[in-house]
Amino acid sequence: MDQNEINNHSAGEEQTAAASSEHIRDLVRQAIDEFVRVQQKKAEPAYKAELYEERKRRENLESRLNQLVEENRRAKALAEEADRSSQIRSELQRLGVAKLDLAYKAVKDDIMRTDDGRLQPRGQDGKTLQEYLAGFVQENPELLPARIAGGSGANAAAKSAPAAPASFSLDAILPGMRKEDLDRVREEISRLASQALRGS
Repeated sequence: MDQNEINNHSAGEEQTAAASSEHIRDLVRQAIDEFVRVQQKKAEPAYKAELYEERKRRENLESRLNQLVEENRRAKALAEEADRSSQIRSELQRLGVAKLDLAYKAVKDDIMRTDDGRLQPRGQDGKTLQEYLAGFVQENPELLPARIAGGSGANAAAKSAPAAPASFSLDAILPGMRKEDLDRVREEISRLASQALRGS
């Protein structure tokens, strides 16, 4: 074999080796690409599951936050209502109201809280809670404790003593009478009615 043949043969082997090497690189590259694709496919459901869990966690946190905000709003409203009720009842007690629950039910819807937190009667600008309730109590004296005429034992003495003649006439009963006169009129009417019932 001459030198030319040797050279040609050697060049052919080099080309074959280069082609073989290129082919091996392609195979390795394909294998790596395939491996990466398989790994991505395997990892993809895990990513999706993780994203789904994260979304659920976020939605649960938002829902809980909304619940807390609503609970806080309700608690604040209850506290404000309790404070409002307490202030109204306290003022009614200070004014001497005996029938507290009845008086409170009558006025509670007429009283609102202003922007600065004060309690004030509706539609009566400039009037304070105290002024409004004082006027209400004056207009409704039946909410105050009943006044008993006379001292201790006065009723027992009145029952045992003979009835005194009436010291008033029907013409004397007028609007705006003094409280004491009005009490005497009531007592006399009560005495006459009980006599009539007994047949005396």
